[in-house]
Amino acid sequence: MTADVWLPIPADEIEGLPDAVETGLNYRFWDGGQDFPADPGDCGFYAVPYMKGTEVAVRPLAAMTRLRVVQTLTAGVDYIEPGLGSLPPGVRLCNARGVHEASTAELALALVLASLRGIPRFVEAQRREEWHAGFYPALAGRSVLIVGYGSIGAAIEDRLVPFECARVARVARSARTTERGAVHALTDLPELLPEADVVILSTPLTPATHHLAGAGFLSRMKDGALLVNVARGPVVDTGALLKEVESGRITAALDVTDPEPLPAGHPLWHAPGVLISPHVGGSTSAFMPRARRLLAGQLTRYTAGEPLRNVVLTTG
Repeated sequence: MTADVWLPIPADEIEGLPDAVETGLNYRFWDGGQDFPADPGDCGFYAVPYMKGTEVAVRPLAAMTRLRVVQTLTAGVDYIEPGLGSLPPGVRLCNARGVHEASTAELALALVLASLRGIPRFVEAQRREEWHAGFYPALAGRSVLIVGYGSIGAAIEDRLVPFECARVARVARSARTTERGAVHALTDLPELLPEADVVILSTPLTPATHHLAGAGFLSRMKDGALLVNVARGPVVDTGALLKEVESGRITAALDVTDPEPLPAGHPLWHAPGVLISPHVGGSTSAFMPRARRLLAGQLTRYTAGEPLRNVVLTTG
């Protein structure tokens, strides 16, 4: 085959890529800059720039008439989906399953522990040279509900195991059974939410999960419960969340927000009981080695005509 491959990482920084001369591939580096690296019409494999947003991600798609593969470096693909309608039939969309599980699960646990143990309060107290002794909530003995039990949700549960939680319940789009136990369907949430001390959102953003954590969802959470969102901002109805946290009934730890980035002056910044991190669940030192391995592996399969991994959908 002869085709361009657009990569958001320079090809000479990715070990294990198929040889360009042997395969006829032309590696082009594009990380979302204004100018394209070559004619989009010659691109057969498009690895989407990481964390550059929908406008950048979809900008070349309409002109990519020879495209066969779109590879994201994110677990979620919601930001690229608006441009898929312009693609020819048969284009495979692949996500980055296997790249972000460790980092996102690590942050989810950090947000839970920081919120329960009062770390933000301690940081502020240190600046004021104040000593706040006392008893604080622990994760041990708590009931945790993971909403979105894919690879990231499972990785979160892996990290909860040593913390002696009283119970971990799992929810996904449809019910199934795993080695760890039952996974409930989304329709079971009304019965599960009142039992959870900590609710962790790790679900993809789809029409079914947009504002999943709305007024009804949040009202069913028990008094004093903690909501943790490492999914996508619009999975939570921001207005409904603000009403709950401002009343002091629940607390929240958010790695993602709606809107995002959260603008200066937004009430979430100073809402009581809210801890915010700037969408860094997957952006750690663990990301780049895994991203490089994913790209090298996918392109090796692509050139060999082998099935690709992580195929989310095929245009038709």
